[in-house]
Amino acid sequence: KQWYQRRVAITAGDSLKEFFIERNPCQSAIQCAPQMSEHEVNTERFETNNRGVNHVEGGWPKDINPAEVEQTMRFRKKVEKDEVYIQTIQNLGRSMEHTIKQNNAIDIYEEYFCDIVEDGSVESPSAKTINVFRDPNELKRTATNISWYPDNAQKLAVAYSVLEFQKSPPGMSMDSYVWDVESPNKPDLTLKPISPLVCIEYNPKDPHCLVGGQYNGQLAFWDTRKGSQPIEVSAISKSHSDPLYKCIFLTSKTGTECFTTSTDGQVLWWDIRKMSEPTEQLVLDLTKSGKPTLGGISLEYEPTMPTKFMIGTEQGTVLSCNRKAKSPAERIVASYTGHYGPIYALQRNPFFPKHFLTVGDWTARIWAEEIRESSIMWTKFHKAYLTDGCWSPVRPGVFFTSRMDGCLDVWDYMFKQADPTLSIQVCDEALNCIRIQDAGGLIACGSHSGNVTLLELSSSLSQLQRNEKNSVTLMFERETKREKILESRYREMKMKERTKSQMEEINQNEEYDENPNDLVEEAEKNFWFTIEQERAGHEKKDREMAE
Repeated sequence: KQWYQRRVAITAGDSLKEFFIERNPCQSAIQCAPQMSEHEVNTERFETNNRGVNHVEGGWPKDINPAEVEQTMRFRKKVEKDEVYIQTIQNLGRSMEHTIKQNNAIDIYEEYFCDIVEDGSVESPSAKTINVFRDPNELKRTATNISWYPDNAQKLAVAYSVLEFQKSPPGMSMDSYVWDVESPNKPDLTLKPISPLVCIEYNPKDPHCLVGGQYNGQLAFWDTRKGSQPIEVSAISKSHSDPLYKCIFLTSKTGTECFTTSTDGQVLWWDIRKMSEPTEQLVLDLTKSGKPTLGGISLEYEPTMPTKFMIGTEQGTVLSCNRKAKSPAERIVASYTGHYGPIYALQRNPFFPKHFLTVGDWTARIWAEEIRESSIMWTKFHKAYLTDGCWSPVRPGVFFTSRMDGCLDVWDYMFKQADPTLSIQVCDEALNCIRIQDAGGLIACGSHSGNVTLLELSSSLSQLQRNEKNSVTLMFERETKREKILESRYREMKMKERTKSQMEEINQNEEYDENPNDLVEEAEKNFWFTIEQERAGHEKKDREMAE
């Protein structure tokens, strides 16, 4: 069918004017700006590859082999005797001499303001995303742990696994990766463990060596110079029976000792040169029954305190231990209770080792080693569960926490204490782990789907502020003193209540110690007195009824 359209102008008749009202003036609104439409296009991801070119010595005639020293020496002597060569060298020497004299006269690399200290407090705290490292496998796994390369922090090792019990999909890869910070498209090295890695840690004394704690409880050791396969794996009968959640290298002469913990209630010490069995063992037991009653989740070791270490448990208790105790029962020196769930992060302050940070349930807490009943400072209760945390290595008053809603919180106690100084929505899923670079300028955040986001912190968060150490020292001392006063006051009130309850018990016992005959006589008097009163009342009612 074909449709035709015709436009005609119909003049108004005089008879129709009675049904209309003329509007004068007539107002109408128009928009002078041009109409625009907004749309977005998701382009294909552009991947780059790193290629290298090996330059070799060239420019020789065809009849001369550069690998033969005699031929090259003979050719050089021949060229040096040529007059053109001598004249060319003399001409180049004059221009080179002029340039050298000019460089000696003026230092073009002189720093004019090297003595001026930058004031990072002027800049507002911020962070920007540098790179995102994605799990290259189709079946995504959680980034469970991150470790920075010790030397120049140009690489980071990431452990991938699924921690949900019996939720590992069939065909899931067990590989973990070492990434180059500047190359997010392809891993620098693939680690192939027997079981998925739950934790990973570089050796601070040997950057080519790293260890990984596996889901089946075994400890594996890699030398990155020798490929993807582990050099040695601990015997499964001598390893943990639960997933190995944390591993830390110890300060020793050999640099090959480390210790691990797991939810099976054990702490094991290892020497990576001989991993057939652990060198030492500690059972996490507060009842001294010899059986594990607590499960380890996190560890803390300070090189300046070589005999001391701390353990964060899944029951919410922190254990302070001494490795050189006389007996195994005396190794657990103290316990700190304050969290309602597992302690996922435990770290001493790099500047004040007697104060440590714990992250668990919905809060992060700062403790003083000498006060066991309560933490001296703590954050507010968040709506989302906290998953990890760490101190800043360059600023004593700054620490970081990650949450289940994908936010990274930066707490600067020099700025404010009630709320985080900076909250960054890193992703729309849970952040599982974070790890900050030793220089304090970069922080890596691992998510539930295996994405590791690398953030660069502003100078106000990565540079030591003026008088910050003294201010944080005074703040910690003030809060510690306050907690001691509250603790002593609480003990006094508890002692008064105990004394009062003891006095009441003594009074009750004295009452019971009276002569039993006197008690019987008193009970009989009270009984007959009550009977007489009731009889008198009944007689009175009978008289009233008779009248």
